[in-house]
Amino acid sequence: MVLGSGPEETADGTGVALGPEDRRVDAALAALYDGGGGEGNGPRTGGLAGSSPQVARWLGDIRRYFPTPVVQVMQRDAVERLGLTRMLLEPELLAAVEPDVHLVGTLLSLKGVLPEETLETARAVVRTVLAELERRLADHVRSAVTGALDRSTRTRRPRPADVDLARTIRANLQHFSPDLGTIVPERLIGHGRKHRSVQRDVILAVDQSGSMAESVVHAGLLGAVLASMPALRTHFVAFDTAVVDLTDSLGDPVELLFGTRLGGGTDINRAIAYCQSLVTRPTETLLVLISDLYEGGSQPELMRRVGSLVGAGVQVVALLALSDSGAPAYHHDNAAALAALGVPAFACTPEQFPELMGAAIRGEDLQAWAARATQA
Repeated sequence: MVLGSGPEETADGTGVALGPEDRRVDAALAALYDGGGGEGNGPRTGGLAGSSPQVARWLGDIRRYFPTPVVQVMQRDAVERLGLTRMLLEPELLAAVEPDVHLVGTLLSLKGVLPEETLETARAVVRTVLAELERRLADHVRSAVTGALDRSTRTRRPRPADVDLARTIRANLQHFSPDLGTIVPERLIGHGRKHRSVQRDVILAVDQSGSMAESVVHAGLLGAVLASMPALRTHFVAFDTAVVDLTDSLGDPVELLFGTRLGGGTDINRAIAYCQSLVTRPTETLLVLISDLYEGGSQPELMRRVGSLVGAGVQVVALLALSDSGAPAYHHDNAAALAALGVPAFACTPEQFPELMGAAIRGEDLQAWAARATQA
């Protein structure tokens, strides 16, 4: 379909007149994409440079005429192309916006300039997005982690109280004795002793530079899910050139995200040094570094620290992105240097994250797992 309007309200170059509904669709598109009419652009009959009610009407129009994914793209373009940050600074306009992960990232980057009355609306928007992410991901994460922990504790020499009867029967069906009328098991399969204490330590080290906004949002939600599992001890460390430990905020992912500070430089070495201080059980620890690996600190010192962690038995994985958008621009030399240390570096979608956790807990080769994941 071609939309557009010329002097005589016909589709540009076609000579076909648009109906009233199509003209409204065209106007909504033209206000954003047709050369002028935005803030700082040249004259155009459309545009969003007028009053807040005009922006509100435009938001309503695009939600009426386009599906949600398209609306979300147009909203991002309005902020980026036309500089319509006021859309996010006024509670009434923000309440009319279609919530999505990218919007949350923008809100977090603007939180220092949001008026107090808008902050509550912003928190409500963030809460809505996180609730949808939790609906998509939480059960999958808990299932993958619990299954991996159960599998890692199974034993072929269980105590009587720990015998897994169903698995033991299936494994010994060929040993049925007609004379005895029962199965004579030759091998037992058990759960192992039930663990009441923490079985694994998980450290999420999250780069909060501006390019990692979407990854920060997903990491905050997934970190909160992991922290809700008694079998895991989860730390959440956010960093730019400074390091802040947000572990105490994992119970409320909204407040955790508002505790991050998107933008600024990056000192991965300093962050890894702090994470190193949290490691008390190296062979039971998984360190997930979420970063595009552009290091503003000491690269040789960073590699030395990572090598020391790996040598001590810590499982380390570098996620270049934790998002649905694929791998961003990243530092290829640093990714290769980490791979040489046995640390896979790859982009991971939120849906792949549960399988990554399960593979790490089962002690699988994460390099091989990453190769399979990137090919999938």
